[in-house]
Amino acid sequence: MIPKTLTALLLGGAALAGVSVLGTAQIERLDLAQMVQRADDALLGKIVARNVIRIDHEVDGPELYFTSLTIEGRSLSTNEPRTVDVWFGGGFINETEGVFNSEAPSMDDQKIGNRVVAFYKFEDNMGGDLSGNALMTWHGGLYRTFESRGTTFVQGRGNGYAIPSNVRLSDLDAQVKALAQAKRK
Repeated sequence: MIPKTLTALLLGGAALAGVSVLGTAQIERLDLAQMVQRADDALLGKIVARNVIRIDHEVDGPELYFTSLTIEGRSLSTNEPRTVDVWFGGGFINETEGVFNSEAPSMDDQKIGNRVVAFYKFEDNMGGDLSGNALMTWHGGLYRTFESRGTTFVQGRGNGYAIPSNVRLSDLDAQVKALAQAKRK
């Protein structure tokens, strides 16, 4: 039989370990102002290509998969035309070679032809020495658009996301421009 103090000590240690794991596994919540502040830009455009690569790296390990989405459109902060490749972790090269990532945008969100808003930031090393424009907060940085009654809307993702509820594209456009202008000052 284990003495009560030893049992309490073991249970206390297990609880502390559990809390420390939960403390490091939190997903960061960003509102629109925080997203624009941290991102290099936001792009409104159409997904014209999707590509998955595999990297085998001597330090970061084998079988690192990354997906790029090529988006043709315009900067929401400057209105300049842009074509940008945005990257995130995960993806499949074929039916058997790849990896799922719970933070990656859904396959429906990644479809070629989708019109989207994407927030991105250049990263020197996303893993495996891959550098490029990382999709901000991965699935939290990509938002589909839709048409309703002649108006374009950006589909919100819920509380805790930069775009929590559906918003008119024209309103989001104005908000991003104002936030980006304030950021440049």
